[in-house]
Amino acid sequence: MDYFDNTVLIVDDEKNTRDGLRLSLEDEFDVYVAANISEANEVLKNESVDVMVTDLRLGGEDGMELITKTLTRPKPPVCILMTAYGSVDVAVEAMKKGAYDYVSKPLNIDELEIVIKRAIRSRSFEEENEALKEQVKDRYGLENIIGHSAVMDPVFETMKQVAPTKATVLIDGESGTGKELVGRGIHHLSGRPKSKLVTVHCAALSEQLLESELFGHERGSFTGASERRIGRFEEANGGTLFLDEIGEIDLNTQVKLLRAIGERTIERIGSNKPIKVDVRVVAATNKDLSEMVKEGTFRNDLFFRLNVVTIQMPPLRDRKEDIVLLADTFLKEFTEENNKEEMELSQEALQLLLDYDWPGNVRELRTAIEHGVVMSNGRKIGVRHLPPFLRDNSHSGFRISDGSDPVSSPINQIDDEDLNLSNVERKMIGLALKRTGKNRTEAAQLLGISRRTMQRKLKEMGLIEG
Repeated sequence: MDYFDNTVLIVDDEKNTRDGLRLSLEDEFDVYVAANISEANEVLKNESVDVMVTDLRLGGEDGMELITKTLTRPKPPVCILMTAYGSVDVAVEAMKKGAYDYVSKPLNIDELEIVIKRAIRSRSFEEENEALKEQVKDRYGLENIIGHSAVMDPVFETMKQVAPTKATVLIDGESGTGKELVGRGIHHLSGRPKSKLVTVHCAALSEQLLESELFGHERGSFTGASERRIGRFEEANGGTLFLDEIGEIDLNTQVKLLRAIGERTIERIGSNKPIKVDVRVVAATNKDLSEMVKEGTFRNDLFFRLNVVTIQMPPLRDRKEDIVLLADTFLKEFTEENNKEEMELSQEALQLLLDYDWPGNVRELRTAIEHGVVMSNGRKIGVRHLPPFLRDNSHSGFRISDGSDPVSSPINQIDDEDLNLSNVERKMIGLALKRTGKNRTEAAQLLGISRRTMQRKLKEMGLIEG
């Protein structure tokens, strides 16, 4: 760590002490000095101070008061108190009020330098911790579940409502709709954000492996069990267990899972000793569990245990107004990841994304954007840079309809007697405005024309005043 980049403020009413400390410390730190509270506040107002070292007695002023008020500032410096030898009670009181540490007078410069460096490391650690918290919030909170379409509103509202509770949540939706992201969001919006979130992908494990994964096992309980293993329920104790693709769990494991959720008790394989666990369960499925109950492949009692609150994730084809926002987010992600300059989609490429039904949902869109970023050598991603499945799905001609059915295209929505260029143009502009929420700039971009051309055509059509 380069300490010279760190700023230290020395506050002492004795000039010789101030000057001596500045001379002793300025080889290591960027040092400011102040003789009283007023001068100290002036430095704090104009400079970014990392550490403030203040004497307890500042003439007729109180260094403790300076520390107390300084700590109320946004991003305050770490505060160290200088006090007379033996004034331990005063130093302890200062630390109770937020001071980082204290040093006794007469000062040992080497000791003071060590304390300052330790304070700087502490401040750096706290800043990194706060940054990490913000990253977690951005990555797993509502902020990262992208969407402004109306069908996403119930998802956000239910997440906010259910997160602070202990209720079991079932997230239902097709593969790739973002069920795990919602599960993580619920955990990080809950009252357990500092506790552990443990994820189990049920479909990836065999019956025996899944049971061991969930509940753990004792040494020698089965072939290959060479040592005791803690299961995911124990690992998630005090936090959240996210069970992905819960419809893949076999009936025998379902019985144990029912007990674990209902009684908050588990037993490791090879043991009959009950273990109490405090775990909030969030499950996800892309299967119709109610239909599985009728077929006898999923337990009715477990279904009702899981189905306390259900969040239905809409498929991407039902929220196409979010495609542009999602595509832009993925563009930024993959250009940064691949060390490329800022990129954008051509109008033709964007239209191709809007026309596709996305059976693989958001995950499939993300993959398509990554493909485009990788395959393009310029600043723009065109149709030729998108995956083959998208290009094969395209049709010749400009389209603005939501589906691939030609009957829904603008030209087929106009009677033969009204079929002329002006009417088709009016229809397309109307659809573009509807698609973009009447945003003229976005509508012009969608149509591949300039905003000035859009304005002129709207005036010609009498839709706006000249």
